[in-house]
Amino acid sequence: MAVLLPWSASGIGQWLVVADPLEPAKAIVVLSGRVPFRAMEAASIYRAGLAPEVWLTKEVVHAEEQALGRLGVAVVRDEVYNREALERLGVKPEAIRLLGDGVWNTVDEVRLIARELARTGGDRVIIVTSKAHSRRVRATWAAIVGISPRAIVRYAREEPYGGRGWWRNTRDALDVSREVFGLMNVWAGFPVQPDRHPR
Repeated sequence: MAVLLPWSASGIGQWLVVADPLEPAKAIVVLSGRVPFRAMEAASIYRAGLAPEVWLTKEVVHAEEQALGRLGVAVVRDEVYNREALERLGVKPEAIRLLGDGVWNTVDEVRLIARELARTGGDRVIIVTSKAHSRRVRATWAAIVGISPRAIVRYAREEPYGGRGWWRNTRDALDVSREVFGLMNVWAGFPVQPDRHPR
């Protein structure tokens, strides 16, 4: 039993990581979070000529940022860092687009991307996320959008993640726990929703 448990745990950490074969697409989308690793991966795909644009999502302004604003403390948001990283890595400024609506979670991001694809007439998009998050992104797209338009899910290769021994550090353990419960939420039909009016 002591031998089986670590093997199973290691298997879960690795199972969460997926990557679809790359194909030409309407755009590459950098999901919010894990700056700058997702933007770095998107820039690499862009330089390979697989899409003419890079789209950025942005999170809603959370209570902590609102409080900092009231204190007069400048807040630099993830999308600002992502844009700068993309430009430094060779993405043309005019090829970078910030999608307008603020998002709360992965479900919001998927819906936002699907709406933008419908508006612009695209049939395929490349979505870049973190390693542990990749399987949930794929599952969320399948549950909400289906098979058309298509999402090609890729992970940020340079992002640190110990899938084989995720239980050994807090960051990886939190990632795996969140993603396992997130997948359960997808499979159950999204019964758990974000608190969109935090107190």
